[in-house]
Amino acid sequence: MKLAIMQPYFLPYIGYMQLMHAVDKFVLFDDVAFINRGWINRNRMLVNGQEFMFTIPLKDASQNKKINEIALSSDPKWRGKLLKTIEQSYRKAPYYGTVFPMLEKIINFTAGTIAELIYPGLLELNQYLGITTELVPSSAIYQNDHLKAQDRILDICLQEKASHYINPIGGMELYDKDRFSQESIRLSFMQARKVVYPQLNRTEFMPWLSMLDILMNNDVDSIRRMLGEYDLL
Repeated sequence: MKLAIMQPYFLPYIGYMQLMHAVDKFVLFDDVAFINRGWINRNRMLVNGQEFMFTIPLKDASQNKKINEIALSSDPKWRGKLLKTIEQSYRKAPYYGTVFPMLEKIINFTAGTIAELIYPGLLELNQYLGITTELVPSSAIYQNDHLKAQDRILDICLQEKASHYINPIGGMELYDKDRFSQESIRLSFMQARKVVYPQLNRTEFMPWLSMLDILMNNDVDSIRRMLGEYDLL
């Protein structure tokens, strides 16, 4: 069984979805420390053809709290503002009519925490793209937050009886292939290739934006082909 473990990201970039598509089970690592100014509650889109960082506002966010403890802002106006920005920026995109209702559902989902908002949003994306990977929050199952770093990842792999663990390329210095091999687990690192497609109001391509941009500019079959644009090292 192929397994991946990642922190929950809101409307993530294509590499995140490639990783999810590549495995049988994807663990949302939601009971680890929140990272300020990371990718959990923010990402990039195009506004008038220029890079724009959108952010889901949080309440009392701190790296001393776990991700699943971080509450959303009590001011609901952010939802309407974000949807308005998306509408104004992408209403002329080729797949706006299909994608915008899905984004409304994702953004307007009733949730108290950022983790509770992200999980159903990823399920929506998976359903739209035909990704059948099982998605599970780490806080719901493993009860191993006393372990740290590689030991905790290995423990989840062992609990799941995984034969192959796949991690983004950024973790090459964090994990030891020999240590995984001792447990009869193959360790691979995913290197996403640069995916290029026509972007609204852009002549020079802007890479690694949120899936929001890819969804607005491409049909499902094209995106599914993009999901295979990676190398395992």
